[in-house]
Amino acid sequence: MAPRPPSAAVLVLHGGRETGTEPPPAGLLNLPGTRMRPFVRAVARAAREAGDDILVTQVRYAHRGWNGARADPFHDAVAALDALREEAGEELPVVLLGHSMGARAALRAAGHPLVRGVVGLAPWCPPGDPVTQLAGRDVVLVHSNRDRMTSPQATQSLTARARRAGARSCMVTVRGGDHAMIRRAAAWHRLTTALVTGLLGSGSLPDRVGEALALPPTAEATEGTLDLDLDLGPGPFPDRTGAPR
Repeated sequence: MAPRPPSAAVLVLHGGRETGTEPPPAGLLNLPGTRMRPFVRAVARAAREAGDDILVTQVRYAHRGWNGARADPFHDAVAALDALREEAGEELPVVLLGHSMGARAALRAAGHPLVRGVVGLAPWCPPGDPVTQLAGRDVVLVHSNRDRMTSPQATQSLTARARRAGARSCMVTVRGGDHAMIRRAAAWHRLTTALVTGLLGSGSLPDRVGEALALPPTAEATEGTLDLDLDLGPGPFPDRTGAPR
């Protein structure tokens, strides 16, 4: 008997480099991929505890970098989505979970018919990147106010542009975090799990996130920007270090 297909899926896209045509290192040497493993485990565990059969898996990249107009990780994401569609059918709901370069790939691939939403962590959001493909999708972008690798201001701008293009979008600021999500790691893991499972209906979205996603297209960028500690917690999303400013 063939195994039953999953009821939903989460494709995880790790970070990478602006340029790099070599393949990523294997196994634990692929540090961006290794950093996403706790997120994979946390989301999969939450789905199991909810009794939902959700596939959670990392996308394998052919190349280490974005590589300009080639946009290699975007094509890897689309190929993974196509493979899921062939295996599980046209109705499989998918959330893309990406970090840094992987978040850029997730946003770019969100126009695929299977995609219901995107959760982007410390996303790389160049000003000229398209947003029309995000129409009809739920998009939650999470960024540290202390990120020095990618710009939280650019993330806020893309969130507003996506909303005007027809997405249901918002941004959550993690104060005192960092680009690698090592500082306040437990809060990153818990928040991300709540967002991903909430978008798939396997859990409940934080109330304020649901309200922000429902904002009209004309809302100001600041209206769609939430603070993890002031707006969402810290109760549901504790960490060991508190909430450094």
